[in-house]
Amino acid sequence: MDQIRAKKGFICDMDGVIYHGQKILDGVKEFVEWLQRENKQFLFLTNSSERSPRELRLRLMNMGLDVEERHFYTSALATADFVASQSRRCTAYVIGQSGLLNALYEVGVTFSDVDPEYVIVGETDNYAYDSIRKAVNLVLNGAKLIGTNPDMTGPAENGIVPACKALIAPIELATGRTAYFVGKPNPLMMRTGLKLLGCEREDAVIIGDRMDTDIIAGIESEIDTILVMSGVSSRETIGQFPYRPVYVLNHVGEVITRPDGDSGLEI
Repeated sequence: MDQIRAKKGFICDMDGVIYHGQKILDGVKEFVEWLQRENKQFLFLTNSSERSPRELRLRLMNMGLDVEERHFYTSALATADFVASQSRRCTAYVIGQSGLLNALYEVGVTFSDVDPEYVIVGETDNYAYDSIRKAVNLVLNGAKLIGTNPDMTGPAENGIVPACKALIAPIELATGRTAYFVGKPNPLMMRTGLKLLGCEREDAVIIGDRMDTDIIAGIESEIDTILVMSGVSSRETIGQFPYRPVYVLNHVGEVITRPDGDSGLEI
C-alpha cells in the first residue's frame, strides 16, 4: 500500500465507492481529506450521465464533502467531447437527463428530431415508448447510435435499476445497429482522465467497485487497479472474470489505513 499512497493521481468511481444512494460510504471522508491534504491529483470518473459536475458537487456537499467541480468527469462529458471531435456543430436526438443535455449543449450540439446526425442515449427516469419509436426510425434513416456508457444496470437505494446499455438495447434490436459506447471501459475516457490529472499512467491508480467497467478499464489502459467491496462486487464475483485487480480492499478508506506491504484481501 505504500506504493499506492505514493501515486500522484487517483481516479475514483462514485457509486459503490464514494456513496450509495444518499449515504457516504465507510472511510470516504478520511480518504478525500487525505487526498486534499497531500495535494494529490484526483478525479471522480463516473459512468453516470444524469448529473453535471455542479450537481455532483452539490450532492456530495449534502453528504458533508466539499469537492470542487474540476474533480468530476462524467460519461456525459466524455460523450460530448467525443461527438464534438467527430462532427462540429452536429445535430442529435437525445434521450437522457440534464447532465447529458447540458454537456452536449456546451459543445455546440443542436437538438433535433428531424434527420439528426446522431441518436445519443444516456440514463433517464423518463424512458417512454414514443422515444424508442422515434429513435428507431431516426437510426434506420441514417443517424449514428451512441450510448454514454455500457453499464447494463446501476445501483439504487432499493436494489438495481436499468442503465444505459439496457435502455439502448431495444433500439439496437429493432434496427440491427450496434451502439458505440463512450464511457468506461472505453480507453478514450481513461486517456482524458489522465490528461485532466496531468500525470502518466504509471503515476496513477483507478479505484472502482465493478470488474466489468472500472477494473478492465484500468487493465486495458495499463493503470494499477483497486477493487473495493463496498459496491456491487464480492470476492466470489472476482473469479467470474478472466482478469484480476492488483489490489482488493473492503472500502476506499483502506488506501490510507492499511499497513505498508499489505495488498488487501486475499482473493
